[in-house]
Amino acid sequence: MPVNLADVAVPPRCEQMIRASALVTINSSGGKDSQAMTILLSRFVPREQLLVVHAPLGEMEWPGTVEHVESTLPDGVPLIFAPVSSGKSLLDQVEERGKFPGVRQRWCTASNKRGPIERELRRYLKAHPRFGGRLINCLGIRRDESAARAKRVPWRRNERMSVAGREVFDWLPIFGLSTADVFRIIRDAGQSPHWIYRHLSRCSCSFCIFSSPRDLRTAAELRPGLYRRYAQTERRIGHTLSPSGVPLPVLTGVGIEPDPGGRRFERSAFPLA
Repeated sequence: MPVNLADVAVPPRCEQMIRASALVTINSSGGKDSQAMTILLSRFVPREQLLVVHAPLGEMEWPGTVEHVESTLPDGVPLIFAPVSSGKSLLDQVEERGKFPGVRQRWCTASNKRGPIERELRRYLKAHPRFGGRLINCLGIRRDESAARAKRVPWRRNERMSVAGREVFDWLPIFGLSTADVFRIIRDAGQSPHWIYRHLSRCSCSFCIFSSPRDLRTAAELRPGLYRRYAQTERRIGHTLSPSGVPLPVLTGVGIEPDPGGRRFERSAFPLA
């Protein structure tokens, strides 16, 4: 059945803030969930209160992601970007730290997405006093995605941001929707999801710690040059992208030429292909 606006639970405090002309920010990764969230929110939030923000990941994200976000913007809704202030890529940061992010140490999200986005939202609120420092920060997180995400609270005050005259709440508008619901919303709006969904089930960094071996193998085939750099970085720093500790060439079955300057892996006894 089609998803109606009635299927999106809008907390009473959220309704009050929208009526009080709060800024409603859509965090858009270019993936299906943020795309569906954008479609739904644009149907009942006044356009002059909407803002889309994207944290560009450069070559780490799939080609065409920024163009996809731009092409699916509702008419009249501005888009701002939140780049890493240092200008360093994720692989640059991995080299500096000597390790990839981990399941419990997801510094990539904090330093490449959440931090830059919050910086730009603070600047935007300051530059647009008509919102009175009120902000509803919307994230396309759904409980069906994982056990960890199912524990998230769909509406909560953002204490870190709610300082210096700001009142900020984080909202998960599509928290209760299924994957099928999300794709249906996109289709019914006359849009198409990001092209990567023709190959993979997720639209994230091209090579992500949460990707399955099959998805990593597909990514290696789609982006061989970037794959080589990831695999060479693994060898050079002696740490693997995969939390399993298995190097990419073994995990994917896609080999690379040996790097004579590489180090031994700290967590894996598997030989490189």
